Amino acid sequence: MSEKKPFVLRIDQEKLKALEKWASDEFRSTNGQIEYILDQALKKAGRWKSKSENIKTEEL
Repeated sequence: MSEKKPFVLRIDQEKLKALEKWASDEFRSTNGQIEYILDQALKKAGRWKSKSENIKTEEL
């Protein structure tokens, strides 16, 4: 597993409550939900490759 770096996130209270509810609905921690959302957004934008895609690229 990759090393995780902690940082401070400033977010308004209403967004945080909505995020906590969403995380709870999907049985994730709030931090896990934020990571999930970021992963999905990065993949959709083409700015993140999965580890298996990176391995395939390195083999070429």
